[in-house]
Amino acid sequence: MKEKLKNNVLIKNKRATFDYELLETFTAGIVLTGTEIKSIRLGKASLVDTFCIVEKGEVWVKNMYVAEYFYGTYNNHIARRDRKLLLNKKEISKLFDAIRTNGFTVVPTRLFINEKGLAKLVIAIAKGKKQYDKREAIRERDDRREMDRAFKH
Repeated sequence: MKEKLKNNVLIKNKRATFDYELLETFTAGIVLTGTEIKSIRLGKASLVDTFCIVEKGEVWVKNMYVAEYFYGTYNNHIARRDRKLLLNKKEISKLFDAIRTNGFTVVPTRLFINEKGLAKLVIAIAKGKKQYDKREAIRERDDRREMDRAFKH
C-alpha cells in the first residue's frame, strides 16, 4: 500500500491582501511541466507581482516565479513563463466579467499541494485598495496586536 506523502507546501501572496480587497475566490489547477512541480514541492516558488488574464476562453497566470529545478539539466523550465489555469466554463465566465469591469482584477493568493499531490492555485477577484484603505488596514492590524498583548499579561 502506498504511503501518503506529507505536503506542507503553502506559498502565500501576502501583498495581495494588503493591496486588494478580495471579493470571491476560486481554486484552480495549474498546467505544469515535470521540473516545475518538483520545484514547487520543494517550496521554491513565489507569487509576488503575479496576476491572471482571460484570453480566448482560457485563464493564464502571468509572472509566477518557479525556480529552476536543481537536477533538471536540459529538461529544465523557464522560471517566469505563463501557465494555464484549469477552471470550468462557469468560473471562467465569472472571471472574464469581473476583469471587464473597471477597477477589478484577478490575483493569485495561495499556491499549495493538495492531498492527491497536485498543485493548486487559489485566485481571487479583487478590487484595488486606495491609500487610506491601506493605512486603515495597518491601524486595525496594530490594534489587534495590542489587544492580544493586553490579554496575554
